[in-house]
Amino acid sequence: MASQRTLYTDPDHCSLSPQPPSPDSDESRTLLAHAVYPSTDSRDTLAGITPLPIAQLACLCICRITDPIMFTQILPYVNQMMTDLHVTDDPSRIGFYSGLVESSFAVAQVLSIYHWARLSDVIGRRPVILLAILGMALGSLFFGLSGTLTSVMLSRSVSGFFSGNVAVLHSLLGELTDASNQAIAFPIYGLTWPLGAIIGPLIGGTFSNPADRFPWLFAAEFWRTYPYFLPGFIASVVAFVGFGFGYFFLEETLPSKRRNKSKRALSSEDLSAWDDDKQDGDGGSKPPTMRELLAVPAIRALCLSGSAQSFTSTAFDVLFVLMCYSPIETGGLALSASEIGAALAMAGIISVLLQMFVIPVLLARCDLVRLYRTTLGLWTYCFALLPLIGLFARTALASTETDAPLNLAMATSAVRAGVWVAIAVLLALSKLACLPYAISMILVKMHAPGAKALGVSNGLVQFSMSFTRAFSPAFASSIFALSLDCNLLGGYFWALVMMFIGVLGTRVCNSLEGGQSISGAEAAAAMVAE
Repeated sequence: MASQRTLYTDPDHCSLSPQPPSPDSDESRTLLAHAVYPSTDSRDTLAGITPLPIAQLACLCICRITDPIMFTQILPYVNQMMTDLHVTDDPSRIGFYSGLVESSFAVAQVLSIYHWARLSDVIGRRPVILLAILGMALGSLFFGLSGTLTSVMLSRSVSGFFSGNVAVLHSLLGELTDASNQAIAFPIYGLTWPLGAIIGPLIGGTFSNPADRFPWLFAAEFWRTYPYFLPGFIASVVAFVGFGFGYFFLEETLPSKRRNKSKRALSSEDLSAWDDDKQDGDGGSKPPTMRELLAVPAIRALCLSGSAQSFTSTAFDVLFVLMCYSPIETGGLALSASEIGAALAMAGIISVLLQMFVIPVLLARCDLVRLYRTTLGLWTYCFALLPLIGLFARTALASTETDAPLNLAMATSAVRAGVWVAIAVLLALSKLACLPYAISMILVKMHAPGAKALGVSNGLVQFSMSFTRAFSPAFASSIFALSLDCNLLGGYFWALVMMFIGVLGTRVCNSLEGGQSISGAEAAAAMVAE
């Protein structure tokens, strides 16, 4: 298994190690900095701050944003789509089938994610990423042309299968950065998901049923036959743009695939030092197996806590959309598809603001393990607040006399403002609770047993997350339907169940107690400590 000494010799594959640097560590680090980044000023590297590869990071973000757009663009209209497909005559069961559609994406992802990561350790990061983007684009096109529940689930499964490249993207980011600049790079990379979460729902909420929304532009019968093709098509166009940027500008970061390119810049004396480090660090042995990775306590703890994080966050997304879609009489908010899209876009804006102004400070100054545990525990409060919004709306409109279904338009302006302010507070809390995703990438990089294991380590942790995300939507929608059908706790039994699961997830996270606790600033200082 690869040595941990890469912290002091290769800024691209920083793994924390208790061993002090060798006397020639500065020289070695300078050599490898030029090998991987020929344009990087070695003086900056030796000063402890490695300049960010801005162009590569930007290209990586463009490729990454495809995934959240594909995943979120169906959320505003998936419940209406299930209604239009007549999958059930019981409105309370719609959430169950929409949960199946959302789960099919994650099931396919969980089956592919570890294999994509392992393949990228062999053939390189770039070809895997480009292939995956093309696959997601095709899956999105087929989704819009689907006319049955089976074809809908199949097309979402195709997109999910190719979205398994998320671990490869994380590995590429880890190879582009080191501990001195990751507090900046990771939040920038983290912006891609909230930005995609803004764009995706806006696409889905605005362009679904275009024949009804824009009859002067989409009058052809095709748009009435396939009312959900346009948002899927737009998402595919975004994916093709990402593929173009990746094909022309994204560079390979897997050290074994960059080796020949890097050697041309080195002298014959330097080549032996480079070969020795490659043999020891990531070129002389195969990636560790899943069993070997699970034997590492920190990696095992990250898998367990990551599973809890993924389950609760995915369940929250599903339950939030179901609450927004459900009638006010049953405790929901009766929002339209465009209003749901606007709410999800607002969540993305909040997340962007957090990524820009809050998270970099937290990553640089806070103990990462403690921050990881604290933010994971916020999900319990999110599930407690969510039903209170619906209860407030139902109580405020209880005295309204009408034969039509209740909606927020019937409420006073003060009630409507109160509902939307409460939604904003809830979404802000939920986005802060998503911080463990960013911290997990850093912790995986810190604890991966060598540079060669970075890809499979990310793959294993992402596999664990995708595994629970695979059945979380179906579970959440089923418990939601059960609560309404049996009127358990006034239809809010699902909230009690999810709060209990949130507490359990925090307990699982405590298994990181024995791991290494280090802030982003301390990680940067560790690189240059003599």
